[in-house]
Amino acid sequence: MPRTSLTALPAFALRPPHRHPTRHALLMVGAAVTLALAACGSPTSLPAGHGKGVDAAGRDTGPSTAVTGAPPASLIASPTATSSASAAAPAAPAAIATPIAVPSADITAPRALPADQSSYAGRADAAQLADELARQHELPLPWTRDVIAQARYREVIGRLIMPAANPGAKNWAAYRSRFVEPQRLRSGQRFWQLHAADLQRAEARYGVPAHIVAGVIGVETLYGRDTGRFRVLDALTTLSLDFPKGRSDRSAFFRQELGEFLLMCREQGLEPTQVLGSFAGAIGWPQFMPSSIRRHGVDFDGDGHIDLINSPTDAIGSVANFLAAHGWQAQWPTHFQVQPPGRGPQLDALLAPDIRPTFTANQMQELGAQLPASAMNHPGPLAMVLLHNAGKAPTIIAGTRNFYAITRYNQSSYYALAVIELGEAISRAAARGNP
Repeated sequence: MPRTSLTALPAFALRPPHRHPTRHALLMVGAAVTLALAACGSPTSLPAGHGKGVDAAGRDTGPSTAVTGAPPASLIASPTATSSASAAAPAAPAAIATPIAVPSADITAPRALPADQSSYAGRADAAQLADELARQHELPLPWTRDVIAQARYREVIGRLIMPAANPGAKNWAAYRSRFVEPQRLRSGQRFWQLHAADLQRAEARYGVPAHIVAGVIGVETLYGRDTGRFRVLDALTTLSLDFPKGRSDRSAFFRQELGEFLLMCREQGLEPTQVLGSFAGAIGWPQFMPSSIRRHGVDFDGDGHIDLINSPTDAIGSVANFLAAHGWQAQWPTHFQVQPPGRGPQLDALLAPDIRPTFTANQMQELGAQLPASAMNHPGPLAMVLLHNAGKAPTIIAGTRNFYAITRYNQSSYYALAVIELGEAISRAAARGNP
């Protein structure tokens, strides 16, 4: 998962694109290279988005290993989109948009490829992969073979997917400063102004507060500015067939995502060679992997299509739907302040489950933690979450199931707290009426 994010202009344009049922090429105008956050911990999946990231030391790194997916490269184009705040909400958002067209299977004449690219057209393993995907996902075999033959091996993707060679000491303060910073706050306030009605509608429908949704999109792509410029077909095929040595092999995951991507393209009438995203295959404003788009993407603007590339409204609904599906509880806080016990077996016991909520408030108290009254009255389990500060005193909080739900987007406590604090800062500025 986790992307993607930093740089100067607002992450959105003010005019919507002309949207047409067969808009294959239009969906990709203005995409920029992605950056997804590097997870802190031991992620096991990529639930939403990911791409070039920031490690727990607060530095640019290779990929996030968890959404989602999922921030930033230094290219500047952004999708053209605007809010549909005045549009009436559909009766029930569809999980998958109604199929609108079958992409053409025609193959254009091959062109000379750059030095860092090579075609998969002549490779036996690529033909075998196409046959497997067609069989597994009930795709037309000739179409699937033609699409995979148009994929290109990208050597740079193999480099970017690797973890940082020298990750450095984990540092929450440095990590936070990459996301809760003036440029992102300005863009976030503008995003909030343009899409306030959609954010409120998503909160009413899914129970996820507006500031959490705004925080996710801001951390992932700087409000649509850095959504990625790699062809998703190239990224997923490269990572399916040429996953680099030197780290745990995730090629099976990317093969599954490649199949989901092909299904998504047929369902939504997209030309597979034209869809852009991160180097790990995450797509659009929220940097969803294809499987997350098919499972959790919603047509929140009611135009009949799920479009996370050009529609910030669809992105807002989809992020809220994703978090709700991963256990978000309406009206619950994300975390509480906590005074942990001193070093010893009690603290070790509290930290052992990591970010997974495991203890009742009373159990935490019995193990020596001091919690505020609001936490003592909290009905759900809590986790003792520790974030390092590069040798200084760590930041420690008591995370709820809602904090854990954010880590399903990117399996990192640093990521989750950055989302929360960015969203809260934007919400406070909006309440003050700051421009």
